[in-house]
Amino acid sequence: MDLQKAGALIRKLRLEKQMTQRQLAEKMGVAPKTISKWECAQGFPDVSLLPDLSDALGTDMTSLLSGQRNEKEKDGGNMKRIQFYTCPACGNILTATGGAEIACCGRKLGAMKARACDETHALHVEKMDGEWYVTLNHPMTKAHFIRFIACVGMERVLLVRLYPEQNAEVRMPKMPHATWYIGCSEDGLYTCRLK
Repeated sequence: MDLQKAGALIRKLRLEKQMTQRQLAEKMGVAPKTISKWECAQGFPDVSLLPDLSDALGTDMTSLLSGQRNEKEKDGGNMKRIQFYTCPACGNILTATGGAEIACCGRKLGAMKARACDETHALHVEKMDGEWYVTLNHPMTKAHFIRFIACVGMERVLLVRLYPEQNAEVRMPKMPHATWYIGCSEDGLYTCRLK
């Protein structure tokens, strides 16, 4: 850990938030001199203060410890590059259209790898009332179920979360040139295009 880099980052983030040392100190419950010491590389925050400091400065703890933010280049958020993440602990579903470092429940999450649909994860689609009625022949037990069905169009994502012991069926508005994603609790992510 480089105290110079960490101190410079704390100062930079504080100024971006338009806070004085006193304001940050009040938020953190420490003396203003403490903030000054951190920024001048004469000390580093106690580990117990890092979560509050990262919240106050709007950054993650890894960046504070390393003294640098890993900012990505702007990619325009192309929907064709959408990635899905699911937390194994709480079942949270997250998406990103660019390279992202995503964490949930204290775990860093990796993007799910999409495979082509197989028989078990194949979509059955009917056109009804200007919508798509989508069903799957898939078990929906507590141990093995479809977590979500997502329809990704040119400019939007429609994601429907499903739960164990409910029917694997959704209604979605028609979207031209859409790609479908099916997130299974056991088998991972599947993708297909409707013809």
